Amino acid sequence: MIRKHFLLDAHADILYRMETEQLDFTDAGSPLHLSYPKMEQGEIDVQIFALFVDPPYTPHEHLAKLLAYIDTFRSEVCADNLMLPVYTYKDLETNLRAGRKSAILSVEGADFLTGDLRHLRILYSLGVRAMGLTWNHANSIASGVGEEIDTGLTPFGREVVREMNRLGMVIDVSHMAPKGVEGVLEASSKPVIASHSNAKSIYNHRRNLNDDQIRQIAAKGGVIGVTFVPYFIGEGEVGISHLLQHIDHMLSVGGEDHVGLGSDFDGIPETMVDLRSGADYPNLVEALDKEYGARITAKICGGNFLRVLERVLIEE
Repeated sequence: MIRKHFLLDAHADILYRMETEQLDFTDAGSPLHLSYPKMEQGEIDVQIFALFVDPPYTPHEHLAKLLAYIDTFRSEVCADNLMLPVYTYKDLETNLRAGRKSAILSVEGADFLTGDLRHLRILYSLGVRAMGLTWNHANSIASGVGEEIDTGLTPFGREVVREMNRLGMVIDVSHMAPKGVEGVLEASSKPVIASHSNAKSIYNHRRNLNDDQIRQIAAKGGVIGVTFVPYFIGEGEVGISHLLQHIDHMLSVGGEDHVGLGSDFDGIPETMVDLRSGADYPNLVEALDKEYGARITAKICGGNFLRVLERVLIEE
């Protein structure tokens, strides 16, 4: 079968499960949703690896764990050039031309930042190129969607946004409470993404985005990665046909240049009935092709996120 589309997954918690369950990234029998063999089966070209640490923790404990994850990424995911890390857009272009799989590091939740931008710069120097500013709880930057009070983006949060723009880091607003999202969109000079969020108008979950947020992210040139978390999609057993309802809505509200894919594989306790791991990605690509045609499918599968990476990742 001839490949039709370049494929980028904007969010997965592979490193979290590798660390907490001692799983082997290269094991064909691994329960990882996105082991390397399953990535090959799914024909994934670029994977964004989230660095997520389960709370509770102190900021220093959080930072120490992030450093351990980065070491695992380097020593196991990128061992023997299995996957090639991306630091600049040129790296990504080089890898794609060579037919090699690319890996990008992203922090999920900036709790390790306590008013000190040096910690952000240290992680950048270690290869991190994206960051979700909150998880579900509040930190020094903003409130997460799990908080009763939405305080919006803090003054330090605005400093973080400016510094990420300067460094060339992708800003991710998935998990942020609405006022924080609005503040980031106002403060950022670059496109902003929501790496793994669905449409609240289709299913009213706190982690999904309302129509104004979809429009605002699109107006900024950003991209929203629809996610495969069943309980963000709908009630009961859900499948690709239900996910397409979210994609339809985002296309109608935000436009075809602003929708992508962000599975959240390995960060979820259950999966969609027909998209159980990275090996099942061809099922989704086939459904997208049938529903939207090759041109729009190419954008959703990775073209839109590539545009953002080209705009944000700077040459060192």
